[in-house]
Order: sequence, then C-alpha cells, then structure tokens
Amino acid sequence: MPEYVLKYSDARGEIHQQSAQATSEQELRDRYTRQGFLVYSVRARGAGALTSRVLTSGTPRRSKLNLEKFIIFNQQFVTLVRAGLPILKALDLLADRLADPKLGPYIQSVRDEVRKGSLLSEAFRSEGVFPLIYVTTVMAGEKSGSLVEVLERYIVYQKLAMSLRKKLLVSLMYPAVLLVLTLILVVFLITYVVPNFAELYSSMSAKLPAATVLLITIGTQAKAYFLIYLAVVATVVTAFVMWARTPSGRNRLDQVKMRMPLFGQVWLKYQVAQFSRVLGTLLTGGIPLVQALHTAADSLGTALLRKTIERVSQLVREGQSLSGSLASTKIFPPLSIDMIEVGESTGALPVMLSSVAEFYEEDVNTTMAASLSLVEPAIMIFMGIFVAFVLIALYLPIFSLADSIR
Repeated sequence: MPEYVLKYSDARGEIHQQSAQATSEQELRDRYTRQGFLVYSVRARGAGALTSRVLTSGTPRRSKLNLEKFIIFNQQFVTLVRAGLPILKALDLLADRLADPKLGPYIQSVRDEVRKGSLLSEAFRSEGVFPLIYVTTVMAGEKSGSLVEVLERYIVYQKLAMSLRKKLLVSLMYPAVLLVLTLILVVFLITYVVPNFAELYSSMSAKLPAATVLLITIGTQAKAYFLIYLAVVATVVTAFVMWARTPSGRNRLDQVKMRMPLFGQVWLKYQVAQFSRVLGTLLTGGIPLVQALHTAADSLGTALLRKTIERVSQLVREGQSLSGSLASTKIFPPLSIDMIEVGESTGALPVMLSSVAEFYEEDVNTTMAASLSLVEPAIMIFMGIFVAFVLIALYLPIFSLADSIR
C-alpha cells in the first residue's frame, strides 16, 4: 500500500506531520478530515523537494501573479457564487474569459482538479502560485460553509494592502527621480565638463587655486578610469545583492533596518500593520490562532519578523496569551501590544487587529509624507551647493587671469 507524508492541524491548532498508508491521496485526506483534522497537504513519500515545497507552502515558485487581476477574478467568482451558481460552473465561466493570460492556465487547472473531486483549496494549493493566505482563506470558507464571506474579506484585505503600497510608491517616486537626475548631473560635470576645463588650463599654464586643482584632479581621474570604477561598483552591487539573498544576509539587513534612526521605525510599523491585517483577516474567517500565526508569518517579507512570529506561535501553543508572547520578543511597539491585549480581554481580537493595522498604516503614511517633504529640499540644496562649487572652482582662474591682464 502506498505511503504518504501528511501535514495537518488538530482542534487546538497544533500542526503535525507524519507518515500514513492509504490506497490513494484522496482516501487519506478524507479519512483525516472525517476525524476533525484540518489537512494542509498530502504527498507521496519520496516526492521531490520542489514538489514538497509547493504543496506545503503554497508560495509562488513558477511565476508571480498579477494581484490586481487576481482580485478582479475573485470579485467575479464571488459574484457568480453569490448568484447561486455552483463553484465548478463559476470556474467554467471564468477560466476561458480571464483578461490575464498568465492567470488563465492556472484557473483552468484548478477547474479540472475540482471536476475530478478535489477540494477548491487543495486545487489552488497544488498550483503552487497562489498566496498561502489565499489558500488558507479558501480552506476556512470550505470548513465553515461561508466561502463567499471569507473571500470578500480577503478581497477587502488585498485592496487595502495594495492601496497602502501604491501610496508609498507614489510618495517615493518624485524624490527617487530627483535623486537620479542629481546623480546624472554630478557624473556629467565630473567626467565631461571638468576635464574640458582641465585641458584649457593646462594649455594656459596658469596658476590654479586649490579648489580648482582638487576638482580637476577628481575629474581627470574619473574620466580616465570611468569604466574601471563602473565595473567595481557593478561588482560590489552584485556581491551585495547575492549576500542579501542568503539567510544570514537577510537577517543582518533586517537588523540594520530596525536600527536606522527614522527609516527603522517606519519599516517596523509597516510590517506590524501588514501582520495585523493578515492575522485579523484569518481570525475573522475562522482560522485557529496558531494556524493563523503560521500563515501570517509566511506572508511577511522579512526573515527576522518571520522567525519572531514563529517563536510567538510556539509560546501561544504552550498556553501564553498573544499579547504576552509578542511583548516577550521586544520588537513589537508597546502600543500595538496594549491594543491586542485589550482585544484579547474583550473577545474582539480580530476587530482590534484591524484597528492596529489601520492605526499603523496611517502612521506610516503620515511619517513618510513628513520625511519626504524634508528630503526633496535637501536634495535641491545639495544640488545647488555642488553646482555652485563646480562653477566657482572652474571659473575662478578665468577671473584671476582677467584681473592680471588688466
């Protein structure tokens, strides 16, 4: 009889992984589901590592979804199901009519799996491209019989998260463009304008001021060794990117981000807002707290906080409160812990988590707007000072030469 590796959670939210024998994967899944367990994944023993990762994590491995178009698909899917259409019929209608050519094949594959008898959540999970929070949300909707409601909450969550990201990107766009233009101007002056003046002054054999000598030295060196400097910078950047992708590099970078004077607090608050939004959405959908913490940890883009939430999950499993577990990490802001403690004591934890997310999202927006309003004039001042220094250093010998001729 074939042997499978099964990953599931019990009624207390504890996650287990064990081997079991069954005639088929579906038979094993049905057996544990009837016993009241929440099955995450079932795979044949000896399956490849890549398949294991896809089945157990649900994170994208082959390509990235366009979240905006994925949200549109979910809105259409929810509308059809709410109108009374069966899930399979709704998938049939949408699979061949999606505007996103990358999403279409995955939805068609999901439809085929559902037609064969698979659960909708398992069909999405097996594709390996859909977010873990989405797969878990669909699973919660299937278990509770409220698929439409939990999908609507997921849509609201994604819209809010996308709105926040867009606001941050728009606020960063102008300073980024200004910084790039400033860098281009500096390189142009140093590598083109200054060397031309250097040739002029060398033909005149004039005595140059110290500032002019310094600027000409930098300019001529930069022009002569420009390709070498460019290669060195490209090598350093490539090495840094490769190091940043390693586990130790990600942890180190997260620690550096948290210690930065202003950016560190903004970055931390953004992560807390994202974590609170995901956890509140999952709890509202009926997911147990421990399982919701695992999913929320996987949704974070930072390795440091992901490990922190995993420790918090372990403490909660051992019987400690969520607020006390978060406080023990010494990372989460005290105000967020106080708000979560109030939510636990009043039995309104999902609502309070949404309030925490809203509070810190607004705080991040306000802080970013105030900081960027100072960054823009700072860049302009630097540009003005640098250009003034270059002009004075280059034209000062000409003025001195004119005075000596008179």
